[in-house]
Amino acid sequence: MAEENVTYDEENIRSLDWKEHIRMRPGMYIGKLGDGSAPDDGIYVLVKEVMDNSIDEFVMGNGRRIDVKIKDGTATIRDYGRGIPLGKVIDCVSKINTGGKYDSKAFKKSVGLNGVGTKAVNALSDNFTVASIREGKKKTALFERGELVEDKNLEDVSERNGTFVQFIPDHSIFKNYTFKTPYLQKLFWNYCYLNRGLAIYYNGEKMVSENGLKDLLEDNMENDPLYPIIHLEGEDIEVAITHIRSYGESYYSFVNGQHTTQGGTHLTEFRAAVARVIRDFYGKNYDAVDIRQSIVAAVSVKVMEPVFESQTKTKLGSQEVEPGGRSMRAFINDFLKEKLDNFLHRNPEVADVLEKKIKQSEKERKELSGIRKLARERAKKASLHNKKLRDCRIHLNDKKNSDLKDKSTLFITEGDSASGSITKSRRVDTQAVFSLRGKPLNSYGLTKKVVYENEEFNLLQAALNIEDDIDDLRYKNIVIATDADVDGMHIRLLLLTFFLQFFPDLVRRGHVYILQTPLFRVRNKKDTYYCYTEEERVDAIQKCGKAAEITRFKGLGEISPNEFKNFIGEDIRLDPVLIDKGAKIEDVLKFYMGKNTPDRQEFIIDNLRFEDAVA
Repeated sequence: MAEENVTYDEENIRSLDWKEHIRMRPGMYIGKLGDGSAPDDGIYVLVKEVMDNSIDEFVMGNGRRIDVKIKDGTATIRDYGRGIPLGKVIDCVSKINTGGKYDSKAFKKSVGLNGVGTKAVNALSDNFTVASIREGKKKTALFERGELVEDKNLEDVSERNGTFVQFIPDHSIFKNYTFKTPYLQKLFWNYCYLNRGLAIYYNGEKMVSENGLKDLLEDNMENDPLYPIIHLEGEDIEVAITHIRSYGESYYSFVNGQHTTQGGTHLTEFRAAVARVIRDFYGKNYDAVDIRQSIVAAVSVKVMEPVFESQTKTKLGSQEVEPGGRSMRAFINDFLKEKLDNFLHRNPEVADVLEKKIKQSEKERKELSGIRKLARERAKKASLHNKKLRDCRIHLNDKKNSDLKDKSTLFITEGDSASGSITKSRRVDTQAVFSLRGKPLNSYGLTKKVVYENEEFNLLQAALNIEDDIDDLRYKNIVIATDADVDGMHIRLLLLTFFLQFFPDLVRRGHVYILQTPLFRVRNKKDTYYCYTEEERVDAIQKCGKAAEITRFKGLGEISPNEFKNFIGEDIRLDPVLIDKGAKIEDVLKFYMGKNTPDRQEFIIDNLRFEDAVA
């Protein structure tokens, strides 16, 4: 029943200024907040918003170098473009709907057209400094949480033209944040792949690309390609394609230089066009699934006035290349129909390898069809009476709860005591628990047939809902939660082997994490400290003094539910599982999980520290 006597008059109506609105609703401008453990956390969006302006200058022929320094939570970005017009420096970073990108002639195919980006960075920073240098003059302004605190007079300088921005994310909004180097490196390398000739110096490391998307695939493929990368270019479009020895499909998609991590219309049409063109080339009605199995591809398009589905620009919504112009479908299909078809005709050896790969995928899929049907029935029957999966109330495919999508999490743990502790302390709306029975099978070198024949893998696959398409994943975050001992580490490796062997896209897209749990509890009568490292333990003992009581947590089951809720709540510590640039999944799995015991033994002996041996 609605509350009675609730007033609604002029006093209920509020008008917020630009910075108040951004700070009250930061998610509208930068997506989720986070602490830096995920690649789409807000602190990286802040960096990207500033970088995008510098990239737009390069695209328009102004400045070939960008210097970036990120250290101790402070980000500094200096480009050598034209610089902001000196009389508008303050307005451009503090007035919504103010900027140069409303002039479509000046910024025809820019990433950002709404004049919001740097304003959001300003409003969400403890400290924000902007400076513009033009023709020997420099204008500098300092802000605190969007509030102008110092407007410096024009200076005479001998510096090169360009723009300087330095900011410290607001610690009250981005709590305990840490910039992770692999995420930043990936962001900056993508800028280089898409802007050949641009040099980005990140903390002194030079990044530059000569071959665009071809370099991107070569640098990021986890296995060797089955045939040389097909690199195609046209007006406002660039494509790179190959296949590798792996399961799944892997794509990198971009619009106007923006990495659209959630794809959109351009990626949808690209995937469909690849299947159509290859079918027509061979004159055979191959299934699209078999054509795209094991594909690794990148597509970049430039669009006039792109429409994204959010301010963070991770998914393209535009149906047309330009307002009232060609459809995205026709644009991409016509390009591939000409360029890809011509390439395959001119390179018959590549066409032969590709067709063999398609036929192999088709054969394996048909062999699995009967097994998959039985496995689905077993999984459905098992879900009715077992307690392996203690589900949550929210799933990613439940559109009614879209605001909770990013919080949907599945904890994978081993043993009744550990899963019991997490189950009792979890948030039932967004956190689910999958309980393993003993150690999983080492799946290295096995075919996907084992996923359906092994009960644990089959039920885990069913719980995640990833049998047909990774995009159907029911949980945003997959968290491996094991004991902090040798057995726990072994289970982690076995689960990671399973994901990397059969569902590598889960790792590539940043869905897989390792849960950090405290190794020690140090307390006295007044204070309690949970310590994740030996250094934290020593510090806690000093704080607690002689009365310190020290408990070593060896298993998750030893941590009471009342304590556990502190470790999987707002202050949860997650280590993302990252694939290093240039790392080969096949080589990594072969070394750690293959039958090469002497090599591993030598590695362990060479890297063993005495304190590890006696811990």
